[in-house]
Amino acid sequence: MAGERKVDVTTEGQRQQLSQSPPWRLLPDNLAELGNLALDLKWTWSHQTDHIWRTIDPLTWDITANPWLILQSASQNRLEELSHDPGFVDAVRSAADERAAYLAHPGWYGGKYGSRPSQLKVAYFSMEFGLCESLAIYAGGLGILAGDFLKASSDLAMPVMGIGLLYQEGYFRQVLDEVGRQTEAYPYNDPATLPIFPAHDRRGKWLSVPVELPGRVVLLRVWRANVGRVCLYLLDTNHWLNSASDRGIANKLYVDGPERRLLQEIVLGIGGWRTLKALGIEINILHLNEGHTAFAALERARDLAQQIGISFEQAVWATRGGTVFTSHTPVVAGFDAFEPALIVKYVRDYSDHLGISVDDFLALGRTRANHDDEPFNMAFLAARLSGSANAVSRVHEHVTRKMASPAFPRWPESDLPISHVTNGIHTPSWDSQDSDQLWTKLCGKERWLGELDGVPESIAKSSDEAIWSMRTQGRKALVDYARSRLVRSLGQRGADPTLIERGRYVLDPNILTLGMARRFASYKRATLILHDLGRMKRILLDPVHRVQLVVAGKAHPNDYEGKMLIQEFTRLAGEHDLRDRVVFLEDYDISSAQRMVGGVDVWINTPRRTWEACGTSGMKVLVNGGLNLSTLDGWWVEAYRSDLGWALGDHRFDDHDDAAEEAAHFYEILERDLIPQFYERDLDGLPRAWIARVRASMATLTAQFSANRMAREYLELLYLGAADSFARRSADNARIACELNSWREQIRVGWPHLRFGNLHIDEIPEKNAFAVEVYMGEMKPDLVRVELYADPSGKHSVERVAMRRGRPIEGTINAYFFEAETSGARPADHYTPRIIPYHPEARIPLEDIHVLWQR
Repeated sequence: MAGERKVDVTTEGQRQQLSQSPPWRLLPDNLAELGNLALDLKWTWSHQTDHIWRTIDPLTWDITANPWLILQSASQNRLEELSHDPGFVDAVRSAADERAAYLAHPGWYGGKYGSRPSQLKVAYFSMEFGLCESLAIYAGGLGILAGDFLKASSDLAMPVMGIGLLYQEGYFRQVLDEVGRQTEAYPYNDPATLPIFPAHDRRGKWLSVPVELPGRVVLLRVWRANVGRVCLYLLDTNHWLNSASDRGIANKLYVDGPERRLLQEIVLGIGGWRTLKALGIEINILHLNEGHTAFAALERARDLAQQIGISFEQAVWATRGGTVFTSHTPVVAGFDAFEPALIVKYVRDYSDHLGISVDDFLALGRTRANHDDEPFNMAFLAARLSGSANAVSRVHEHVTRKMASPAFPRWPESDLPISHVTNGIHTPSWDSQDSDQLWTKLCGKERWLGELDGVPESIAKSSDEAIWSMRTQGRKALVDYARSRLVRSLGQRGADPTLIERGRYVLDPNILTLGMARRFASYKRATLILHDLGRMKRILLDPVHRVQLVVAGKAHPNDYEGKMLIQEFTRLAGEHDLRDRVVFLEDYDISSAQRMVGGVDVWINTPRRTWEACGTSGMKVLVNGGLNLSTLDGWWVEAYRSDLGWALGDHRFDDHDDAAEEAAHFYEILERDLIPQFYERDLDGLPRAWIARVRASMATLTAQFSANRMAREYLELLYLGAADSFARRSADNARIACELNSWREQIRVGWPHLRFGNLHIDEIPEKNAFAVEVYMGEMKPDLVRVELYADPSGKHSVERVAMRRGRPIEGTINAYFFEAETSGARPADHYTPRIIPYHPEARIPLEDIHVLWQR
């Protein structure tokens, strides 16, 4: 990685990937590119090389889907043999040429923004990344979302890099015993077999990054994974110079115990930013994916303060402009929060390096600085160090505003600085082989590599026969997979041979297939569909309109209620008359998820409303022609139309849970609409109405809920503005940032002396004239803004009307009348004058929460 200082991240990443050679063995000259192909995780979504790895070692490929492991385990004789196979050599050369062209192409971002004066460079920090099964460093939806974001960024050639942790064991693997009880296994992630390689410093040495902890320094090894055009750096605490305890800091993902969890977040945040500095990579956008990563923003500010010789507070004003925070959490209890004493233990020395007191440090993670007993909340820390905060769906934005309101006292929720970018999925990672062929035929191979104009219209032209053939093949592939996986699971449990043999014939590729997979937490309400078990069994066992159910999911190791929910489904699947109709797939992972979303006809999701921040599982069926039957929560609120799928509940945003009512609605939808429509066939045996619904869903929703759209929205709605803000604030030794810090101090000192006097309202035809007395104390008038505020009411939306500074109030010092007019169509008593801080560069109330209301 030598010579990487101050270069364009994407261009350098492409150059290095093109020139990289496998570090571990000699390959035949005409197969030398196999190493580069195996170490580029583009194979997780571009399946051009699948036949190459299957040819080398079909058994290892089918079980592990890990090209790097295949290359390591293949004998030299096997590789030499294949080097004399012209067809195999041509396949390798073709794949290498396609990869080189992909990496060298400027892509959507290069074509649209390549000439932008301020070059964008984004560091995306996340506790987990779900890219593939052979790199098991994810637990669930957050990690899959992060992985899909990196893949979409690669396809669009966006200058993004990822920073995460390399867990020695990762998240657990699920093992079910003979009665369906979940136990946990933790296989070791052997770095030598993972598709990653050591990252080197500018001297060519394997990079080690130090992080100071009480009484010692922990060294982090740095690994790199290539994700197409994007680099992912992974930090590993298993350094040989660390103590035994410290070597295990990054042992398990979401480890039990707050102290170990805090250590992971310190290592990721502080160590991650120091990794970028050690590699010589200059970043202008820091994207915090959840509050776990907030220490990166602290270290970024500390680094800038040291670099240009300003205070930490001044540096925060600069770096905040270029920091984006995304929250995926719909309940306050979901945020990481630590007891003050634990924070003090680990930040006492670090706060000295920042140049602030421990109390000032603790205040960064609390709703109020003087709440001494309040835990230190990582989401609050992230928000206070960021220039923008976003939720992950429209409903989640509404929920997040409510959760954030204690940190913004006296501010209306509508004013809180929270937006949303609805999640999306990396469509090429989740389409089935038959789906990919259909989309390619109608929309072209490069359909997901740029803006999506024309994609919906093109897929809408697909014929009924083509859609139904795709659906049938996808369903058959799922049935075949479920059978093989069930047989393997039963065999590993030592089940009766008769039961294992029956497992080879479960399910039917020609009948309506419902699917459901999730984390088995109580708010997900997985067993809502079993609320009336007798009714559900009658639906499944109908002799004419037959229905089958495929279920998968894990419960947290400490969630005993969740484990009991899993047992309910495994008992159902084990009942004699339902064994052919219900299958529970053990150890849900990316591989099984891909098979499920490619084959189910209807995806079921039944969370408690407002508890699903977004949810992306149902998005994954769209590209494959699957339909959704879901609670109106998360993304489905934005997607639902009656001709595209089915909805449980209503459009209320309140925390409403009526399981009995919604279960009855669920059964009614199945019995009266969904099942009859699936089995209503014409003389050709085709369900025309069902196919029309599938076509509408694919055309209307697939592009809208893709990671392509999501990544472009992050870029255009958040990153570009943040990059410009950071450039302005950090220029000229952070002159504007220092000015903002001084402005904030003037606000703090002068605010207690601000007060309103009398309010005068003149209601004249067609308008209302307002004049209010404002006594400024020592405050300069241009440091604040006086405005009229009106809440949403009936047909009227929220209003904020700036008031003009008028004549001085006679006989006073620094006191003025502020005036404004509003339309007479809205009653004057809807409006209340208020004073808020004002600076053209400041983001209010994110960067200053003062507000004074006239009473």
